[in-house]
Amino acid sequence: MSFLKDTFAILKKSDLAFLKRYKESDGVYTFLFEKEKDLTWHAGQHGLFTITHRKIKNATRPLTVASTPAENVVKITTAISDKPSEFKKALLELEEGMKIRMNGPVGSFYLNDNSPALFIAGGIGITPFRAIVKQLEAEGNGVQKQIKLLYLDSGKSYIYKDELDRNTSIDTSYLASRDELYLEMDKFITSNNNNAKYFIAGSKSMVDSITSHLKSKGILKRNIKKDAFMGIN
Repeated sequence: MSFLKDTFAILKKSDLAFLKRYKESDGVYTFLFEKEKDLTWHAGQHGLFTITHRKIKNATRPLTVASTPAENVVKITTAISDKPSEFKKALLELEEGMKIRMNGPVGSFYLNDNSPALFIAGGIGITPFRAIVKQLEAEGNGVQKQIKLLYLDSGKSYIYKDELDRNTSIDTSYLASRDELYLEMDKFITSNNNNAKYFIAGSKSMVDSITSHLKSKGILKRNIKKDAFMGIN
């Protein structure tokens, strides 16, 4: 069913006007676009963004929408290296009023029930959780949902930290090592096991590693949701 939903959703096109960008930390930038009136999404989903102001190879990339519909902007936050891809270069070229195309939103990386949940974010993988946390904050029911966020960032940049700290309904732990992460994961698993849902977002290697660990602890595949991110180029 989710595959069919995505197939139809991906046909929806929105041309979004660029508003502004700002630097979150070294090598991480946020881009804001004007939200079309009828555009909506589930917090945590992503869109397929296409550069339209000039022709480039690989002009389309999947990027998480880091905002909620109620914020009235489409926010994307992405890592950009010193030697960026043509796509990332084109993002940095955007000036106010220029357009980018978004197909979607798509994906099933969002809350759809009241089960306890463990959010596991690695670096830039915090982006879908920023949207989900903002949605829970707006709804005022984060405490009732029993949600724990583990935010791993070896560089200790922790983008969105100020926003996350203001949300007292989510229990957030900031971690700098895999050992700390696995310790906190195992505590949650011991308490909740398969009564909870597990959401993992980060690099493909991190997502694969954590998925294997969860399965080794008896967590069922149906209780794990994954969002693997592309590289920073």
